[in-house]
Amino acid sequence: MASRWERAWSNPVVRGLLLFSAFRAVYGGGILIVTVVLATNEATPWWTSLLFLACSMVFSRWLFKRLKQRWPALFTLQNEESESRRQVD
Repeated sequence: MASRWERAWSNPVVRGLLLFSAFRAVYGGGILIVTVVLATNEATPWWTSLLFLACSMVFSRWLFKRLKQRWPALFTLQNEESESRRQVD
């Protein structure tokens, strides 16, 4: 019998949510640091950090889509992969 974690990890929705959350945590940490530097820097206007945050939202979605294209096996079930390989053979 599969453990609770294995059943959850085999669900592509749960797996995608966990991977996206991990991606946002790492990416978000870097964005937070840059935003604080921009917001506290007296040489930049106040709206610079807002513009940076808006651009980073669009860029992060694009980057995550590229990561999904690069490693699609992380976002699919193992059974789906083996079945699709059998159909090709």
